[in-house]
Amino acid sequence: MPRAIVTRPAKEAQLWVADLRALGVDAVALPLITIGPVSDPAALAQAWRTLAQYDAVMFVSGNAVAQFFAQRPAGVANRFADPSSALRAWVTGPASQSALQACGLAPAAIDAPAMDGAQFDSEALWRTVRPRVVPSYRVLIVRGNAPGATGAASADPASQGVGRDWFAQQVLSAGGLVDYVVAYERRAPVWDVAQLALIAQAAGDGSVWIFSSAEAVGYLLTSAPQQDWAQARAVATHARIAQAARQAGFGTVWESRPLLAEVVASIESKT
Repeated sequence: MPRAIVTRPAKEAQLWVADLRALGVDAVALPLITIGPVSDPAALAQAWRTLAQYDAVMFVSGNAVAQFFAQRPAGVANRFADPSSALRAWVTGPASQSALQACGLAPAAIDAPAMDGAQFDSEALWRTVRPRVVPSYRVLIVRGNAPGATGAASADPASQGVGRDWFAQQVLSAGGLVDYVVAYERRAPVWDVAQLALIAQAAGDGSVWIFSSAEAVGYLLTSAPQQDWAQARAVATHARIAQAARQAGFGTVWESRPLLAEVVASIESKT
Protein backbone atom coordinates (compact mmCIF):
# COMPACT_ATOMS: atom_id res chain seq x y z
CA MET A 1 0.00 0.00 0.00
CA PRO A 2 1.33 3.50 -0.78
CA ARG A 3 2.42 5.97 1.85
CA ALA A 4 -0.37 8.17 3.25
CA ILE A 5 0.17 11.89 3.81
CA VAL A 6 -2.15 12.98 6.63
CA THR A 7 -2.94 16.68 6.34
CA ARG A 8 -5.25 17.24 9.32
CA PRO A 9 -4.25 19.69 12.08
CA ALA A 10 -1.36 18.41 14.19
CA LYS A 11 -3.21 16.75 17.08
CA GLU A 12 -5.65 14.92 14.82
CA ALA A 13 -2.93 14.10 12.30
CA GLN A 14 -0.83 12.33 14.92
CA LEU A 15 -3.81 10.19 15.95
CA TRP A 16 -4.53 9.27 12.34
CA VAL A 17 -0.88 8.42 11.69
CA ALA A 18 -0.79 6.14 14.73
CA ASP A 19 -4.01 4.39 13.69
CA LEU A 20 -2.88 4.01 10.09
CA ARG A 21 0.45 2.55 11.13
CA ALA A 22 -1.37 0.10 13.40
CA LEU A 23 -3.18 -1.09 10.28
CA GLY A 24 0.10 -1.53 8.43
CA VAL A 25 -0.10 1.70 6.40
CA ASP A 26 3.05 3.79 6.05
CA ALA A 27 1.81 7.21 7.15
CA VAL A 28 3.35 10.59 7.86
CA ALA A 29 1.81 13.76 9.30
CA LEU A 30 1.99 16.98 7.30
CA PRO A 31 -0.58 19.33 8.91
CA LEU A 32 -1.79 21.88 6.38
CA ILE A 33 -3.69 24.01 8.90
CA THR A 34 -2.36 25.26 12.23
CA ILE A 35 -4.96 25.64 14.98
CA GLY A 36 -4.55 28.31 17.65
CA PRO A 37 -6.66 30.15 20.23
CA VAL A 38 -8.47 33.31 19.26
CA SER A 39 -6.44 36.48 19.75
CA ASP A 40 -9.42 38.22 21.39
CA PRO A 41 -11.51 35.82 23.51
CA ALA A 42 -14.07 38.43 24.60
CA ALA A 43 -16.80 37.29 22.20
CA LEU A 44 -16.22 33.66 23.15
CA ALA A 45 -16.54 34.46 26.85
CA GLN A 46 -19.74 36.39 26.15
CA ALA A 47 -21.15 33.40 24.25
CA TRP A 48 -20.62 31.23 27.32
CA ARG A 49 -22.33 33.80 29.55
CA THR A 50 -25.37 33.99 27.28
CA LEU A 51 -25.84 30.30 26.45
CA ALA A 52 -29.22 30.36 28.16
CA GLN A 53 -30.66 32.31 25.24
CA TYR A 54 -29.90 29.53 22.74
CA ASP A 55 -31.78 26.35 21.91
CA ALA A 56 -28.87 24.64 20.13
CA VAL A 57 -25.15 25.07 19.54
CA MET A 58 -23.65 23.82 16.28
CA PHE A 59 -19.95 22.97 16.41
CA VAL A 60 -18.33 22.95 12.97
CA SER A 61 -15.50 20.57 13.94
CA GLY A 62 -13.78 18.73 16.74
CA ASN A 63 -11.44 21.70 17.09
CA ALA A 64 -14.45 23.97 17.60
CA VAL A 65 -15.62 21.67 20.39
CA ALA A 66 -12.22 21.46 22.09
CA GLN A 67 -11.47 25.18 21.92
CA PHE A 68 -14.96 26.25 22.99
CA PHE A 69 -14.91 24.13 26.13
CA ALA A 70 -11.26 24.85 26.90
CA GLN A 71 -12.00 28.56 27.01
CA ARG A 72 -15.05 28.52 29.28
CA PRO A 73 -14.58 31.49 31.64
CA ALA A 74 -13.95 30.77 35.30
CA GLY A 75 -17.14 30.98 37.31
CA VAL A 76 -19.44 30.46 34.32
CA ALA A 77 -21.58 27.35 34.65
CA ASN A 78 -21.50 24.69 31.96
CA ARG A 79 -25.11 24.68 30.82
CA PHE A 80 -24.50 21.48 28.85
CA ALA A 81 -23.87 19.70 32.17
CA ASP A 82 -27.20 20.81 33.67
CA PRO A 83 -29.59 17.82 33.46
CA SER A 84 -32.57 20.19 33.42
CA SER A 85 -31.24 22.07 30.37
CA ALA A 86 -32.85 21.49 26.97
CA LEU A 87 -29.79 22.89 25.14
CA ARG A 88 -28.82 20.72 22.15
CA ALA A 89 -25.31 20.21 20.74
CA TRP A 90 -25.12 19.70 16.98
CA VAL A 91 -22.19 18.27 15.01
CA THR A 92 -21.71 16.98 11.49
CA GLY A 93 -19.66 13.85 12.14
CA PRO A 94 -18.51 11.13 14.52
CA ALA A 95 -15.15 12.75 15.39
CA SER A 96 -16.87 15.90 16.64
CA GLN A 97 -19.45 13.78 18.43
CA SER A 98 -16.66 11.94 20.24
CA ALA A 99 -15.09 15.30 21.13
CA LEU A 100 -18.36 16.41 22.73
CA GLN A 101 -18.62 13.22 24.75
CA ALA A 102 -15.01 13.70 25.88
CA CYS A 103 -16.13 17.08 27.21
CA GLY A 104 -18.80 15.37 29.30
CA LEU A 105 -21.89 15.68 27.12
CA ALA A 106 -24.38 12.83 27.24
CA PRO A 107 -25.10 11.18 23.87
CA ALA A 108 -28.80 12.00 24.33
CA ALA A 109 -27.97 15.74 24.19
CA ILE A 110 -26.16 15.47 20.85
CA ASP A 111 -27.67 15.57 17.35
CA ALA A 112 -25.55 14.28 14.45
CA PRO A 113 -26.08 12.55 11.09
CA ALA A 114 -26.74 8.81 11.26
CA MET A 115 -23.59 6.71 11.22
CA ASP A 116 -24.88 4.73 8.23
CA GLY A 117 -25.57 7.86 6.19
CA ALA A 118 -23.91 8.56 2.86
CA GLN A 119 -21.99 11.57 4.17
CA PHE A 120 -21.22 13.58 7.29
CA ASP A 121 -21.79 17.23 6.45
CA SER A 122 -24.04 20.22 7.03
CA GLU A 123 -26.68 18.89 4.66
CA ALA A 124 -26.88 15.58 6.53
CA LEU A 125 -27.05 17.38 9.88
CA TRP A 126 -29.87 19.58 8.64
CA ARG A 127 -31.94 16.54 7.68
CA THR A 128 -31.49 15.32 11.26
CA VAL A 129 -32.34 18.54 13.12
CA ARG A 130 -34.85 20.13 10.74
CA PRO A 131 -37.90 19.07 12.81
CA ARG A 132 -36.51 20.92 15.83
CA VAL A 133 -36.21 24.29 14.13
CA VAL A 134 -39.37 26.35 14.57
CA PRO A 135 -39.83 30.13 14.35
CA SER A 136 -37.57 31.95 16.86
CA TYR A 137 -35.48 28.80 17.51
CA ARG A 138 -32.04 30.22 18.23
CA VAL A 139 -28.81 28.57 17.10
CA LEU A 140 -25.21 29.51 17.94
CA ILE A 141 -22.62 28.32 15.39
CA VAL A 142 -19.16 27.80 16.88
CA ARG A 143 -16.48 27.98 14.21
CA GLY A 144 -12.92 28.90 13.42
CA ASN A 145 -11.67 31.86 11.50
CA ALA A 146 -8.58 33.19 9.80
CA PRO A 147 -6.45 35.58 11.89
CA GLY A 148 -7.45 39.20 11.63
CA ALA A 149 -11.18 38.51 11.35
CA THR A 150 -13.51 39.59 14.11
CA GLY A 151 -14.28 37.28 17.00
CA ALA A 152 -18.01 37.87 16.72
CA ALA A 153 -20.44 37.00 13.97
CA SER A 154 -19.30 37.64 10.42
CA ALA A 155 -21.48 38.25 7.41
CA ASP A 156 -18.80 36.96 5.07
CA PRO A 157 -19.92 33.57 3.71
CA ALA A 158 -16.37 32.66 2.73
CA SER A 159 -15.20 32.92 6.31
CA GLN A 160 -18.05 30.75 7.51
CA GLY A 161 -17.44 27.96 5.02
CA VAL A 162 -19.80 26.81 2.29
CA GLY A 163 -21.48 24.12 4.40
CA ARG A 164 -21.93 26.30 7.48
CA ASP A 165 -23.30 29.19 5.44
CA TRP A 166 -25.77 26.86 3.75
CA PHE A 167 -26.80 25.42 7.13
CA ALA A 168 -27.36 28.89 8.59
CA GLN A 169 -29.55 29.80 5.63
CA GLN A 170 -31.72 26.74 6.24
CA VAL A 171 -32.20 27.73 9.88
CA LEU A 172 -33.12 31.27 8.85
CA SER A 173 -35.49 30.04 6.14
CA ALA A 174 -37.29 27.93 8.75
CA GLY A 175 -37.80 31.02 10.92
CA GLY A 176 -34.90 30.39 13.27
CA LEU A 177 -32.20 32.81 14.39
CA VAL A 178 -28.44 32.36 13.95
CA ASP A 179 -25.43 33.83 15.74
CA TYR A 180 -21.75 32.97 15.26
CA VAL A 181 -18.78 32.91 17.58
CA VAL A 182 -15.16 32.18 16.70
CA ALA A 183 -13.54 29.66 19.06
CA TYR A 184 -10.18 29.24 17.33
CA GLU A 185 -8.02 30.62 14.54
CA ARG A 186 -6.82 28.71 11.51
CA ARG A 187 -3.39 29.66 10.27
CA ALA A 188 -1.22 28.67 7.34
CA PRO A 189 1.63 26.30 8.23
CA VAL A 190 5.27 27.34 8.27
CA TRP A 191 7.47 24.71 6.61
CA ASP A 192 11.05 23.73 7.26
CA VAL A 193 13.39 22.40 4.57
CA ALA A 194 12.55 18.75 5.32
CA GLN A 195 8.81 19.36 5.03
CA LEU A 196 9.19 21.22 1.73
CA ALA A 197 11.25 18.29 0.45
CA LEU A 198 8.48 15.90 1.56
CA ILE A 199 5.88 17.95 -0.31
CA ALA A 200 7.90 17.81 -3.53
CA GLN A 201 8.56 14.09 -3.17
CA ALA A 202 4.98 13.14 -2.30
CA ALA A 203 3.69 15.02 -5.33
CA GLY A 204 4.95 12.31 -7.64
CA ASP A 205 6.13 9.21 -5.81
CA GLY A 206 2.76 7.46 -5.53
CA SER A 207 1.93 8.71 -2.05
CA VAL A 208 -1.75 9.32 -1.31
CA TRP A 209 -2.66 12.67 0.27
CA ILE A 210 -5.62 12.55 2.67
CA PHE A 211 -7.57 15.81 2.57
CA SER A 212 -10.27 16.71 5.08
CA SER A 213 -10.48 20.42 4.24
CA ALA A 214 -10.65 22.44 1.05
CA GLU A 215 -8.88 25.25 2.89
CA ALA A 216 -5.97 22.89 3.54
CA VAL A 217 -5.65 22.29 -0.20
CA GLY A 218 -5.42 26.04 -0.67
CA TYR A 219 -2.67 26.36 1.94
CA LEU A 220 -0.75 23.58 0.21
CA LEU A 221 -0.85 25.45 -3.10
CA THR A 222 0.32 28.63 -1.39
CA SER A 223 3.19 26.77 0.27
CA ALA A 224 4.40 25.20 -2.97
CA PRO A 225 3.25 27.55 -5.76
CA GLN A 226 5.52 26.04 -8.43
CA GLN A 227 4.71 22.41 -7.68
CA ASP A 228 3.20 20.28 -10.46
CA TRP A 229 0.44 18.05 -9.03
CA ALA A 230 -0.43 16.16 -12.22
CA GLN A 231 1.05 12.90 -10.87
CA ALA A 232 -0.25 13.37 -7.32
CA ARG A 233 -3.01 11.24 -5.81
CA ALA A 234 -5.47 12.11 -3.06
CA VAL A 235 -8.41 10.85 -1.04
CA ALA A 236 -10.89 13.58 -0.10
CA THR A 237 -13.48 13.16 2.63
CA HIS A 238 -16.16 15.24 0.91
CA ALA A 239 -17.19 16.08 -2.63
CA ARG A 240 -16.39 19.78 -2.12
CA ILE A 241 -12.89 18.88 -0.93
CA ALA A 242 -12.42 16.55 -3.88
CA GLN A 243 -13.39 19.36 -6.23
CA ALA A 244 -10.80 21.65 -4.62
CA ALA A 245 -8.08 19.00 -5.07
CA ARG A 246 -8.98 18.49 -8.73
CA GLN A 247 -8.98 22.24 -9.33
CA ALA A 248 -5.54 22.36 -7.68
CA GLY A 249 -4.30 19.99 -10.37
CA PHE A 250 -4.19 16.65 -8.55
CA GLY A 251 -4.16 13.99 -11.22
CA THR A 252 -6.13 11.37 -9.28
CA VAL A 253 -8.72 12.13 -6.59
CA TRP A 254 -11.00 9.65 -4.85
CA GLU A 255 -13.82 10.38 -2.42
CA SER A 256 -14.47 8.66 0.90
CA ARG A 257 -16.47 9.20 4.05
CA PRO A 258 -14.20 10.60 6.81
CA LEU A 259 -13.87 7.31 8.67
CA LEU A 260 -10.42 5.77 9.01
CA ALA A 261 -11.48 2.30 7.87
CA GLU A 262 -13.23 3.68 4.81
CA VAL A 263 -10.31 5.91 3.84
CA VAL A 264 -7.99 2.90 4.07
CA ALA A 265 -10.42 0.77 2.06
CA SER A 266 -10.61 3.49 -0.59
CA ILE A 267 -6.83 3.56 -0.91
CA GLU A 268 -6.62 -0.24 -1.03
CA SER A 269 -9.30 -0.54 -3.70
CA LYS A 270 -7.75 2.04 -5.99
CA THR A 271 -4.05 1.12 -5.75
